[in-house]
Amino acid sequence: MTKNEKLIQLKKLTDDTVLSRHARFDHLGQQILDLSDQIAAVIGSGGKLLVAGNGGLAAIGSLFVGELVTRVSATRNRQSLPALTLSADAAMITAAADQFGYEWIFARQIEGIGHRGDMFLALSTTGNPPNLIRAAQTAREKGIISTALLGGTGGKLHTIVDRALIIPHAGRQRIREEQLYILHTLVEFVERDLCA
Repeated sequence: MTKNEKLIQLKKLTDDTVLSRHARFDHLGQQILDLSDQIAAVIGSGGKLLVAGNGGLAAIGSLFVGELVTRVSATRNRQSLPALTLSADAAMITAAADQFGYEWIFARQIEGIGHRGDMFLALSTTGNPPNLIRAAQTAREKGIISTALLGGTGGKLHTIVDRALIIPHAGRQRIREEQLYILHTLVEFVERDLCA
């Protein structure tokens, strides 16, 4: 591929991202604000946010939790917000996978540390990972609010959780980009609501 062909491809990808973001705003804008309000209400009432994802979304979920616990903006000094990622503890994940099966790696954590009044947030590009489905079912059984940020058609998860935001795109990389954008937006609004 020549340098000029690469520049043309880069422009196409950029245009696709910009157009997608505008379409997402029209489609998901109010849902993002509603989820932000719900997260702020959970944390404001003494609950915590439990976040899980697989692969790249495990990393994006960890970034989201890190920004809730620390801060998203260096100009806003505020209290830490209670959030945990269920995807980061290798010893816990491998123990649960070894003893119960990979499907249980998040559900076992929700059983142990989740309480009524908390919120579980699942991150997935497809909505079909068995471990996230099991986690959402466990959250529901414990009276924990379950939410999901999904791609494509939302898969099975969108029918299980209390609230699902679905990015209707087929490309996983575009879905992840939008999920990261939405998560940053959520932190921004939750910070403003709770720490103004």
